[in-house]
Amino acid sequence: MAFTIEITSLDKISEAAAQFIEKMGDNKVFVFYGSMGAGKTTFIKSVCEQMGVTDVINSPTFAIVNEYESGKGEPIYHFDFYRINKEEEAYDFGYEDYFYSGNVCFIEWPEMVKNLIPEDAIEVHINENEDGSRTVKVG
Repeated sequence: MAFTIEITSLDKISEAAAQFIEKMGDNKVFVFYGSMGAGKTTFIKSVCEQMGVTDVINSPTFAIVNEYESGKGEPIYHFDFYRINKEEEAYDFGYEDYFYSGNVCFIEWPEMVKNLIPEDAIEVHINENEDGSRTVKVG
């Protein structure tokens, strides 16, 4: 699985999210890389909305994990490990119960817990271009 999605402007993000979902296949764990402000949370929010989430979707920066419900009633887990100081902190909330649940997991700042990420996780790199557009490289 390798593909690229171009997001030319914020009003095109829903289309990009729909493309992403179309190509997710049976994969469940996605790790998002990108600099601060690259648009990781914004893209994940749009993907969740396209998956039928009606809850408020925001960055779980302080909570570490947010749980949403898809339009099909399935849990979606959204992680943000930016504020974690050491990998061991992930053990405190039972990361493996989420990562290996068989439910969709979107993980921001996975480099903070790199040894805990499942081997079959799909990498998603979001880069901001000079013109303000974003390139999403998956796989």
